[in-house]
Amino acid sequence: MKYTKDHEWLRVEGDLVVVGITEHAATQLGDVVFVELPEPDTMVAEGDEVCVIESVKAASDILAPVDGEIVAVNQKLVDNPGLVNEDPTGTAWFFKMKLDDLGVLDQLMDEDEYQELIG
Repeated sequence: MKYTKDHEWLRVEGDLVVVGITEHAATQLGDVVFVELPEPDTMVAEGDEVCVIESVKAASDILAPVDGEIVAVNQKLVDNPGLVNEDPTGTAWFFKMKLDDLGVLDQLMDEDEYQELIG
């Protein structure tokens, strides 16, 4: 897995990249009560706002971690936003992306670097 400074994780599955938020981010947010996902088949650039998460504490945006096309979203999160708190790095993925070059993931943090960030 790779990580961003915005507390997103990325996992390669075949030719797609699955994106979600880290356990640290889910804990900081508190109980998630609403998730708005992007539309599939949407081209995004790194830093674009693509999702909205609302918790009992705050609302937060999820940004596109890299340039690419969103090809699938996790509809289960819309129906059950609490999955983000229950399994943030598993069943609570937000969207899947197709990238032109998976090599861009090398610029992101690995597990050790991310643990150092959240220290």
